[in-house]
Amino acid sequence: MRNLNFNRVMRAFMPVSALLLLSLLLSSPAAAQTPAAPQSQPIALTGGTIHTLAGETVENGTILFENGIITAIGTDVELPAGTLVEDITGKHVYPGLIDSWSQMGIFEISAVEMTLDINEVGPINPNVRVERAFHAASRHIGVARSAGVTTSVTTPGGGWGSPLIAGQSAAMMMDGWTWEEMTLQAGLGMIVSWPNPGNARNYARQLGELRDAFADARAYMTAVLAHEAGNAPRHDFDSRWHAMMPVLDGDMPVVVSANDTRQIQDAITWAQEEGVRLIILGGRDAHLVTEHLIAYEVPVLITTVQSSPSRWWEPYNAWYELPAQLHRAGVTFAIAGSNNAANVNRLPFEAGTAAAFGLPVEEALKSLTVYPAQIFGLDDRIGSLQPGLHADLLITTGNPIEYSTRVEQVYVQGRKSDMNDMHRQFFQRYSEKIRQRQAASGR
Repeated sequence: MRNLNFNRVMRAFMPVSALLLLSLLLSSPAAAQTPAAPQSQPIALTGGTIHTLAGETVENGTILFENGIITAIGTDVELPAGTLVEDITGKHVYPGLIDSWSQMGIFEISAVEMTLDINEVGPINPNVRVERAFHAASRHIGVARSAGVTTSVTTPGGGWGSPLIAGQSAAMMMDGWTWEEMTLQAGLGMIVSWPNPGNARNYARQLGELRDAFADARAYMTAVLAHEAGNAPRHDFDSRWHAMMPVLDGDMPVVVSANDTRQIQDAITWAQEEGVRLIILGGRDAHLVTEHLIAYEVPVLITTVQSSPSRWWEPYNAWYELPAQLHRAGVTFAIAGSNNAANVNRLPFEAGTAAAFGLPVEEALKSLTVYPAQIFGLDDRIGSLQPGLHADLLITTGNPIEYSTRVEQVYVQGRKSDMNDMHRQFFQRYSEKIRQRQAASGR
């Protein structure tokens, strides 16, 4: 009885302790930055080197944007009346980076469960819309943005206990007050965690569950379309199967988490049987099945480059060289890196490592910009610098995938973002502590 009472007390205390920890963390000196106001006048950045990633690099050029949209790029751009001109001579302008697999906005503090909204209960959750749970005031947003990330493909699921169908990812802009304001595009991809083939019985059972889910969704869609055509009575609404209709129509791809050769090959076969568009997430063994990936036009989101081998017989540089291997084979890919929201600021260096191990530098840049935009159908808005696209851009001291480069300013849809992120706030705080201690000691 004593142990039972103790357990009851602990269960009652734990939510309170979590709340206290959360309140202490949120009241700490580092806080989320204030979102920038929408662009109110034309802005021209002049004198810099503009890396469009859509054509020639423009030396000593000008990039003009109005109402969040790029309107002109060149060396002889006519500026409208009222243009705010910023001289960036000696600096570089690049497109904003895209994190194509992230828990940004649904992951805050790993030790406080109530700040984690990654997995829904149950194995089949296609109706989960991740943007609805997005925390617009997350402190991780500013840190990622200061590293050059202007768009996050926030993705449900991941890790132990991930649902078989986790829900829908969304492209979220890295500045704004609310999730509605920050949503660039919802329903970007349906997330499926491919079963582990190591256990034959469980593998067959989970594949059966996946096939059953798609069969039920297809039957539901048939009933809905028959009713709309006037050939059948109205079918009861089912949010899960209704959410699958864009997948079955081919409007939304299925993003399948798969690493092993068998997983990737089985996922391709399954996608062909179901008639759905496929994107492979992970892709550790993708270099072993490049012919299949090319034949069925399946792109790959590489989920890590800066990692040690996961199998004893692999060379130390197995992950480092994977992007270069896929590039040489002609496979479409993007570099996603770790999905941990706290580590999104490391994303540029994942591409930098790939460049150090054989991937051409411009291809490494495109793996964070042009290619993820193309894979997700966002290239009519973001991913490069062209007139008509969003003014998502970086002002830097050099190539953003190099460690020595500083990102000096970020614009998201023409908004001039606050660069005083959590890391900078702590740096300033403890630099002041050192200054005060040195002054007190006479040094």
